[in-house]
Amino acid sequence: MGRGRRVAIVGVGRTAHRSKRPDVNWAEMFWEAASEAVNDANLTFKDIDNVVSGNMELFEGLHRNDMWLSDYIGGYLTSGFRASSGGTTGATVGVTAMELVASGLSDICLGIAGEKQSEGDSRLGLTYYAGPMRAMNAAPGGAISMAARAAGAYMQRTGCREEHAAMVRLRADRNACQNPKAHLKLGLSSIDDVLASKYLVTPLRFLDMCPTSEGACALIVASEEKARKITNKPVWVVDWEVVHTQRFTFGFSGETHGLAAEAIFKKNGITNPRQELSVVEIYDPSTYMQLYLIESMHLCEEGEAWKLEEKGAWDRDSECPINPSGGVIATNAIGGTALARMCEVALELRGDCGGYQIAGKPHLGLSTGLGHVGWTVFCLMSNALD
Repeated sequence: MGRGRRVAIVGVGRTAHRSKRPDVNWAEMFWEAASEAVNDANLTFKDIDNVVSGNMELFEGLHRNDMWLSDYIGGYLTSGFRASSGGTTGATVGVTAMELVASGLSDICLGIAGEKQSEGDSRLGLTYYAGPMRAMNAAPGGAISMAARAAGAYMQRTGCREEHAAMVRLRADRNACQNPKAHLKLGLSSIDDVLASKYLVTPLRFLDMCPTSEGACALIVASEEKARKITNKPVWVVDWEVVHTQRFTFGFSGETHGLAAEAIFKKNGITNPRQELSVVEIYDPSTYMQLYLIESMHLCEEGEAWKLEEKGAWDRDSECPINPSGGVIATNAIGGTALARMCEVALELRGDCGGYQIAGKPHLGLSTGLGHVGWTVFCLMSNALD
């Protein structure tokens, strides 16, 4: 890894996700994830050296909510940071926790992120703050219009049809229905169910787009010395890569995913990622985006992802399962979404995913996150050291 000490994920916690969580306030929701992660690692909050938290405060209208969350996430009298980097905030939280441990500044660190959007208005934030900043490269209507524009370009470039995007939603729904923490569990039976949903912006239909979810997730990372004492199922962090551009693309072009993939694969000697990776959790705000991000990550050639979708190449029991958790198009608590990708890969590598556990014996997994200005984070994980 070349970043100092070896780092392992030793605990994972996730809340239930729904469109609204009126049963809990902000602090109680974060407590659910934090306490589950601590219990999963058989630790107490007193064992935590640092706490890194994150959310999209722009969407809730709550400034520095980490200050009053401290009592609920083990932050009282504990060193900590708050991270926020747009839609990829969760991944930034994760790699910040990993950097703290790898550098020796912390032995055991908790990273936690989530969203409670019913206390604010994400559309308002995108329109009046994020929107003007990316005006030169945005379509009217914000993220949905941008996703639709990218989807149309992908269809024109590759020959992908609406039916193929519907296949992606069907696969995501099958997986989400087996995930007790997922938000949308629609029980879809055919592509006609997806194609019957209304257009948001052509060609993007309602069921092609991710929901707005409320929930939180957490992970605990530890140094190698501590990890070996904490658990007999550590998930080792092999490497991570962070890439962003100066163009306000929201990562919708796939450019930064391609750059991050090339860098992390080259550094770690991965020449055939589709064969060498056991599981991939992609930050996929729309069905079409999942297809062209698969291609940008060199899991197949350009224009081949939808053809391989027809053959079931990305299914949970395939050679290269994509988003066995259901992915972002099933669950999207924005601030925590990218951290959830890390958590899901870790659980798959541990063999702890129950009904949505991938087939075979997974050994190497990759998570991705994307956000404003194409901010992209890749994290490579393994259940065994070299």
